[in-house]
Amino acid sequence: MIIDAHSHVHDPVHSHLALLDEAGVDRAVLFGTRPHPERATDLASFRREMSVLEETVGGRAEGADGYEAAWRELAAACAAHPDRFIGFGKVRLGLPAQQIAADVEREVVGRGFRGIGELTPPPGEAGLIEPVLRAAADHGGLPVVVHGFAPTTAGDLATLAALARRHPTVPVVISQLGGLNWLTAIELARDTPNMYLELSTAHIIFAVRLALDELPDRTLFGSDAPYGDPLLARATVERVTRPGALRDRVLGGTLAELLGL
Repeated sequence: MIIDAHSHVHDPVHSHLALLDEAGVDRAVLFGTRPHPERATDLASFRREMSVLEETVGGRAEGADGYEAAWRELAAACAAHPDRFIGFGKVRLGLPAQQIAADVEREVVGRGFRGIGELTPPPGEAGLIEPVLRAAADHGGLPVVVHGFAPTTAGDLATLAALARRHPTVPVVISQLGGLNWLTAIELARDTPNMYLELSTAHIIFAVRLALDELPDRTLFGSDAPYGDPLLARATVERVTRPGALRDRVLGGTLAELLGL
């Protein structure tokens, strides 16, 4: 089974399914989203969508209405295509730990999602995810995915690794191979047994090769669609691997184990 470990709800959803079919991808982890760059029809509308993305990945507060709209889109896509999408639910950071635990119970477990993410703490404040990790541990070690590209810093990655070590039953997935800090991400994940790296938007092919060499059992194929393309992301993995066990694990086997598929 080939599983894209990182994608966001598309509008319309069938455009995402077409991309998965083209890439020969069986299933995709699906995150809710406020920005929809795929809706843009020109530069101005694309800038508007990207300004929403900038707010999101910068961890700036968004109201409950924004979360609820994203949850509804995510739930609808997963309900319509349960054989293709694996839903992960996002929770708001910076709330009291008791409220975060209740949100994980209600909005993730209660909605039948298989993990938590993609979390976007503000730069310099990665410690905000600790209550989420505690709640994930309380539910059998739900995987938690954290945004890894800018504005996430090398210091944030170090904080995430330290938190992962405090919660060893929770798989902590750093997305986008840590962005520009990919070498730091690889080093930290190598030394943190429950830390995983997802490979979407990797901008240097050598970074992908090195991640696979150092973490053959803890690297995950992902596209970050619609920002990335499943076909190209899969081709990147296949460019640096040979047919066999390693490629199979990266393209879906490891994630299937984490999710009990």
